[in-house]
Amino acid sequence: MSYSVFDELKNIPGLHIKENEIMANHCSFRIGGTVDALVEPSTEEELLKVIALLRERETRYKLIGLATNLIFSDGHIPMVIVKTSSLCKVSSNDSLLYAQCGCPISRAAIHAYNNGLTGFEFAHGIPGSIGGGVYMNAGAYGGEIASVLESTIYADSDGNIIKIDNEEHMFSYRKSIFSGSDKLILSCMFRLEHGNRDDIKCIMADLMERRKSKQPLEYPSAGSMFKRPEGHFAGKLIEDSGLKGYSIGGAQVSEKHAGFIVNTGNATSDDVLRLVEHIKTVVFNNFGVSLECEPEIVK
Repeated sequence: MSYSVFDELKNIPGLHIKENEIMANHCSFRIGGTVDALVEPSTEEELLKVIALLRERETRYKLIGLATNLIFSDGHIPMVIVKTSSLCKVSSNDSLLYAQCGCPISRAAIHAYNNGLTGFEFAHGIPGSIGGGVYMNAGAYGGEIASVLESTIYADSDGNIIKIDNEEHMFSYRKSIFSGSDKLILSCMFRLEHGNRDDIKCIMADLMERRKSKQPLEYPSAGSMFKRPEGHFAGKLIEDSGLKGYSIGGAQVSEKHAGFIVNTGNATSDDVLRLVEHIKTVVFNNFGVSLECEPEIVK
């Protein structure tokens, strides 16, 4: 990154900037090398200024929330990371719940419960931010963002602020109109229903217990490593291939759930990616099914 861009970023009041930041400290996998800089806007106005500046200066950048579905490569990655975790306001009015892009999905679910709103229980325990959840239509246990989202406010590549309703998101399995685009999600509105807080609490507790019993939450990971292939479950294909517990370096196929690759303590990005390729090869040779990696690889 040119020093002129770095100096210009420093001139944005209130912006937190870390140069040569280690991305292992900012993602759920706890792996990854350094980036030119990591910046954390504290307001939507700051976020828009940062993105406008980086685009104007043709500086490579990536927007992240809690980075729970990303794999950062080893070594140095020549880009600026823009982290939205400070944009985390959440509120509700009647049956509508508002959340900024950086708000953790689980925090929004707890806010819904505290205000007697039902429909968001499935999101309790889902890692990641609201922005990332809408971006990829996150879901679990029969629920998904598409089922409760009312509208999204985003900025397009020219900085225009646009509001779209649910049907305009073009939701599908782990995809939306935002996937692969340069649209910048700012905030979202969810339409829920009034419910009994005790019932909501029971559902959330049950889902969290199921999550803890079946998923390797005790280890760093990026969640489910592979998208669900049509007509199959990735974890079962991997387990039936005898790969449960298989390791390359510090990366291991979880012994609790074969659909997860976990960092046992010293994994590198290279370990993970080599393990991913090995799994894909073995599963294809055994079952003729091509697995697709769910987390995005940043390099």
